[in-house]
Parts: sequence; structure tokens; C-alpha cells
Amino acid sequence: MENRVLIDIQDHVAHVRLNRPDKMNALDDAMFAAIVDAGEQLKANKDIRAVVLSGEGRAFCAGLDMGNFANMASGKPDDATAKSQTATDAGGRLEHRTHGLANRAQYTSWVWRELPVPVIAALHGVAFGGGCQISIGADMRYAAPGTKICIMEMRWGLVPDMGATPYLPHLLRDDVLRELTYTNRIIEADEAQALGLVTRVVINPIEAALQTAAEIASRNPEAVRAAKRILNNAPFQTPQEILLAESREQDQIIGKPNQVEAVMANMEKRAPHFQS
Repeated sequence: MENRVLIDIQDHVAHVRLNRPDKMNALDDAMFAAIVDAGEQLKANKDIRAVVLSGEGRAFCAGLDMGNFANMASGKPDDATAKSQTATDAGGRLEHRTHGLANRAQYTSWVWRELPVPVIAALHGVAFGGGCQISIGADMRYAAPGTKICIMEMRWGLVPDMGATPYLPHLLRDDVLRELTYTNRIIEADEAQALGLVTRVVINPIEAALQTAAEIASRNPEAVRAAKRILNNAPFQTPQEILLAESREQDQIIGKPNQVEAVMANMEKRAPHFQS
């Protein structure tokens, strides 16, 4: 697992890089564990204000490692599944919750939603299967031209089960999501943007993501975290609940030192100095 995921932190921005370039960052047991560990490390780091998630080498992530599929074909559980289950889970291995509301495989995507700060996934090459689902855990997805994206699981006789399903219906039209899920059709970045799966298509998605992350990091961190809480919960709430959440969050921010500093910095035309 050593160095499977690299984390660089500068000016309150964490750059998380999947680091298995020889395998196009395919997901084996060590990669699952390293991604979860990276997310948990950043959740505990109060100094972080934004995160960029990218992949080293030729691709963001090619999905599940082929060795796992070989195990499935032989009737053996793959490593990631085995580590997610308990000895007594014979009838429902993946039903065992290992990380709050998720199992470990799901948490590789869900942890980025649980992170209290915005996450931008920078995609290139391919984001297939689990790689696509991990990217859905991010708040935004920037993709290089020609990036290939696929909800791949049906090709292997499986359903998507790595944490993206709660949010995909809010990104894609229902019939489009069903087509992409049932057929595992590969789409490229421009079509993905037109459909709502990609936020932006840019020549250098890592550079663009880092620029956006730096801009986010220059905002009141308390307001940014509150906005993420509101936006995370909004798809699952009634209008009454959303409006009340807005008011409650604003009550905790308005008039506080960081909010006052945001106003003063704008009035004085200078960079703000926020408390983390």
C-alpha cells in the first residue's frame, strides 16, 4: 500500500494523486485502503480548505483491477470484498457497513462527500467503473478533452455499487442514467459535459482544478464548509428543510470574525486573512 496515494498540501489546498500508473490506477485491495486512508486523513486536517483528486500516469482510474475479476470468475471473493465483510456475513457480505453508512468500496467515493471541504476531480485518460464512481464523490469534475468515462459494471455482470448512485440521478436525466448503466456505453468528455456528468472540459484539468481550489481556499472557510453541508443534503430534503438549513448555517456565520474579515478585505481591496 506504500505510496499508492500521494498527498501534497500547499496554501490550504490538498492535491491527492492516485499513484499506480503502471496499472492505470486500477483498484486493488491496497488502492482501496490507501484511498480511504487519504480521505480520513484529510477529514481530520482542519487546515485544509479544498482538495484536488487526480491520477498519475495515463489515466485517472481504469476501475477494478483485472485480478479481482479473475477471482470472481473462480468463485472467490475479491480482496476488497473480503476485507469489507465479517466472518458471519455469509449471505450478505457487502451489506456489512464498515464506514458509517457505507462499506469500504463505497467509501472510496462517499468519503469525498463526507469531507467538509469542496473536492474537484481532475480526469484524464479513462474513468471507468469504480474510477467513474470515485469521481462522482467529488463536488466537481474537470476532464481533459477525449477523456473516456463509463459506468462499466454491467460489462462484468454487476451493478454499480461504489457509492455514486445517490448522486448520479441529480447529475444525469433518468433515462440517460439508465442507458449508461444498462449498456456500459463509453462516452467522451464533451458528451459527458453535455449530459451533466462533467463540469468542465479543459486542456489541463489538474491545473484548472488547482486554480479553482486556490480560489475556494481564499474564501471564508466557515462559509465554504457550511455551503457544502447545505448542498450535500439539499437533494434529499424538502424545500422547508433546505430553507431552514440555510438559515441555521447563516446564523452560525454572520458577524463572526471570518465573515467580518471577508467584508473588510473586499472593502480594503486586499487578500483576506482567515482563521482556519
